[in-house]
Amino acid sequence: MTRTFGKAPGAQEMEAVARKTLARLPAAFADQLDNLSFAVEDFAEDALLDELGIESAYQLTGVYEGIPLTEQSIDHSGTMPERVRLFRLPILLEWCERGDVTLEDLVAHVVIHEIGHHFGLSDADMHALEDQVL
Repeated sequence: MTRTFGKAPGAQEMEAVARKTLARLPAAFADQLDNLSFAVEDFAEDALLDELGIESAYQLTGVYEGIPLTEQSIDHSGTMPERVRLFRLPILLEWCERGDVTLEDLVAHVVIHEIGHHFGLSDADMHALEDQVL
């Protein structure tokens, strides 16, 4: 049997999947995302990889950049806005290698993990939030 494959999703398509995840968040979380910037890029830049001690750009699927809400204070006014970046090609590679998850669920997992950092959640809390959303 011959299988045919379509094109890999682009950044806009992956962002649409990620935004659907954000739309499914419980109101207590969704209401606190107004100042959070969100982007999908092919890879993280070398400076970020170096900062995180990551050797290959394929090892980083997403990153939260900012000060978690649990640590913010009046002293942080005027700082750069918090943002989440997803890295499309590493996500696609992980999806291909795993083979046990849909791309939509993997993107949702990465999104929830990164916004979990925004909220200062523990890994257990992130998994519980993921269970609510998926």
